[in-house]
Amino acid sequence: MPVADWSLKEFLSTTDHIFPITYSTLAPQALVDRVLSRYAVGEITSCVFWMRGLSDIYLVETDNNRYVLRVSHAHWRSRAEIEFELELLTFLHNNYIPVAYPLETEDGQLAIEIPALEGKRYASLFTHAEGQIAVGDLNKTQAQKLGETVARLHNTAQNFQCHVARPHLTINYLLDDSFRDLSPFFNEVARNYMSEAIAQIKEQIRYLPQEFPLWSVCWGDPHSGNVHFTKTNEITLFDFDQCGYGWRSFDIAKFLQVTLQAGISPSVRKAFLQGYQTAQPLEEIELKCMQPLMQAAQIWSWAISVKSAIVHNHSKLDESYFHHRLEHFKMLRSPDWKPF
Repeated sequence: MPVADWSLKEFLSTTDHIFPITYSTLAPQALVDRVLSRYAVGEITSCVFWMRGLSDIYLVETDNNRYVLRVSHAHWRSRAEIEFELELLTFLHNNYIPVAYPLETEDGQLAIEIPALEGKRYASLFTHAEGQIAVGDLNKTQAQKLGETVARLHNTAQNFQCHVARPHLTINYLLDDSFRDLSPFFNEVARNYMSEAIAQIKEQIRYLPQEFPLWSVCWGDPHSGNVHFTKTNEITLFDFDQCGYGWRSFDIAKFLQVTLQAGISPSVRKAFLQGYQTAQPLEEIELKCMQPLMQAAQIWSWAISVKSAIVHNHSKLDESYFHHRLEHFKMLRSPDWKPF
């Protein structure tokens, strides 16, 4: 579905005197009047700014339902990448994968372009994921259920077709682009260390083929913070704004990397992998490449965090931040370290 456009001509003609900005917080009532009014969801009783991440999240309530309004940041993701994600989620929902999916406007659009002061942003209204984030993080039963669901997602997504350019989680994007963004913050010793590490990662995964079924659409950010469970452990996935075509084993590596960084029990990581392999067995080369892919996931998430902090919270990018991240990365490289 194409993204609905608002005319910028009248808006731009009135903003020459406004001081340039990098980020603005959109007023909830304006979103109710100008965005949410375009959806057939009934009367809006509440719209509150909920949280800031890679996008701004608003919690929306009507008399009967809850929804989530997501407004993209101007510095994160292109229009085509957003369209890809929205069409993917629609496809997954239609094929019985439990995801929070976008609703169409009354005129059939999946997103609405907003002429914010800092540039074009895109708003999309999603169904609200039933349940809540796992209390105290995932237990083994929930981790296994998540692994099974991610395997189903990868298998189903192989039939996804999209009319826009497809984002790819290639090794050049994950490593070279990330290193370019991180490099200005490193001293010479750290920069040389990371450069050598990236060269080694590339060597270790050079034989991992980019072909189905090993190459599929990846969620990009599978972890316990992006999953809701009901009291009966029914699952709903959300937050797909890092999705793209990539190795399915990268999604697994990303989960392992995040849970390790969060200090989650090795038994939970093992249950996730067992759940995945119950639904879709991995090939030996994928298991062999898991550790370097975890390193790639760490570098990528590090670069994303730094780029976001530059816009929203540069103060976090101090010496201790980079020391902690670098030491964690060194641990992932250790030949004696195992994820389970």
